[in-house]
Amino acid sequence: MHNFIPPERFFAYLTWTEIEQLPNKANTVLIQPVGAIEQHGPHLPLLVDSAIGLGVLGEALTRLNPHIPAYALPPLHYGKSNEHRHFPGTISLSATTVLNTLMEIGESLYRAGFRKLILMNSHGGQPQVMEIAATDLHARYEDFWLFPIFTWRVTQEHKSLMSDKEVQLALHAGDAETSLMLALLPEQVRMRQAVREYPPEQPGRLGAKGALTFSWLTHNLSSSGVVGDATAASQEKGEAILDLLARGWCELLEEVYHFQSC
Repeated sequence: MHNFIPPERFFAYLTWTEIEQLPNKANTVLIQPVGAIEQHGPHLPLLVDSAIGLGVLGEALTRLNPHIPAYALPPLHYGKSNEHRHFPGTISLSATTVLNTLMEIGESLYRAGFRKLILMNSHGGQPQVMEIAATDLHARYEDFWLFPIFTWRVTQEHKSLMSDKEVQLALHAGDAETSLMLALLPEQVRMRQAVREYPPEQPGRLGAKGALTFSWLTHNLSSSGVVGDATAASQEKGEAILDLLARGWCELLEEVYHFQSC
């Protein structure tokens, strides 16, 4: 049940009496991994975002100082994935459903005495929902501190492993995600079916990625479901990315533990 998460750090393995007796619950760090079940091209399984979140978090928790109380909640495998709706297998919840789910999880944890919750999101289609949930929960309970963090943003070092074009244009199922999956679940990666496909160029400054963008669905950008170069991926690169992300998350968990109310 705990997958990549160290069992002693898996919240759902605790009993209610153990949770009741936890010391310093207000300073205990809880992490809610949020992923997606959606297409990732012809070479990757649907659970990429969920697997990456759990793999990175599990490695970070393994490295974390054992004296820092931190627990991973059971993952939310479904997310808001309607941009991939044209590709079979994608399962999408509405933004309202994801938001309400996070709000109710947060309220349950607040009632139990917890005051620090990281919303660890690994799917690029829903960071705004995480941010709204975090703000709304904090507005409702002003001593409840939430941290909506995208899995890939704890460090920028991994971008040095990618080509310039990949950094600028890749959005989905490209080099980085494929490499990381080769490190985490290599038996589930079909590299013979990996493809290289980038979005069509737009005039001026508008693009599918960046500060000046437009509304799009994945099939507007790619016929394969890949937006990037999956053929450039390697397990060695994936292991390096995993190390960098896990290091960044380990540091973040310590920062949240030491975070003081504003």
